Amino acid sequence: MARITKISITLCALLFTSLVFTPAANASEQARHSAVQKSHLAKTTERKKKTTSSSKSEKKKTTTARKQSTSSKALTSKTRSKPTRTAKVTPEKCTVRKGHKTNCVKVGKTAKLSEVHKVRVQKAQKTAMNKLMGQIGKPYHWGGTSPRTGFDCSGLVYYAYKDLVKFRIPRTANEMYHLRDAASVNRGELESGDLVFFRTQGRGTADHVGVYVGNGKFIQSPRSGQDIQITSLSEDYWVRHYVGARRVMTPKTIR
Repeated sequence: MARITKISITLCALLFTSLVFTPAANASEQARHSAVQKSHLAKTTERKKKTTSSSKSEKKKTTTARKQSTSSKALTSKTRSKPTRTAKVTPEKCTVRKGHKTNCVKVGKTAKLSEVHKVRVQKAQKTAMNKLMGQIGKPYHWGGTSPRTGFDCSGLVYYAYKDLVKFRIPRTANEMYHLRDAASVNRGELESGDLVFFRTQGRGTADHVGVYVGNGKFIQSPRSGQDIQITSLSEDYWVRHYVGARRVMTPKTIR
C-alpha cells in the first residue's frame, strides 16, 4: 500500500512539472522566434536604406557627369565658333609698263574689285583721248603713225593705243575690225574710246576707222587734203557706210 502511494505521488509530481514548465517553454520559444523575426526585419530595412542611398548617390553622380559633359561641349562650341582674327592689309593694284615707273593704287576697304577695274579703264581711256585730241588739226598722211609726220586713219588709232593695251595693235582698219582681243559693241552702247568702222571704198569688211569720243561723235583722220577732226556719227554719209564697233579698252586688255 505504501509503495502504491509513493508511485502515485511521483506521477503527480511529474504531471505537475509538465504542466508548469510546458507553457514556459512555449513562451520562451515564441519569444525567441519573435526576436529572430525582428532581427531579420531590421537587416532587411537596413539593406533597403543602403540600396536607396546607393541609388541616389549613383543618380547624383550621373547628373553631375552630364552637366559637366554639357558644359564642356558648350565651351568647345564657343571655342570653335570664335572667329580667327587676321591682320588687316590694305591691298594695292599695280600697273607695270615697260620703260615706265610701276604705278600702284591703294584699294579702299569697301571698294569692290569691279570698281577698281572701272577706274583703271577710265584712266586708260582718258590717256587715249588726250593723245588723240592733241592731234586735231594735223594733216592726213597716208601710212603716217607719228605726230611729226601726221596720220592716216589706222595710224592715228595705232598711235593712241599701242602703249595702253596688252596685245599688238595692227596697222590696217580691216585687221583692227577682226581683232580677236576686241569685243563687238552695239551702236547704242558705245563708250568713249571704242573704235568705229566704216566701209567707204568697198575694200574688205572695213577700210576706215575712227575713235568714239562721246555725244554721238568720233575723231578721225579722213583722207588726203583734210585734217584730223571730230565728226558726228549721225551724218548721212557715215550712217550709210557704218559697219560696226569694237571695244579694245577692257579690264582684261589694258596694261
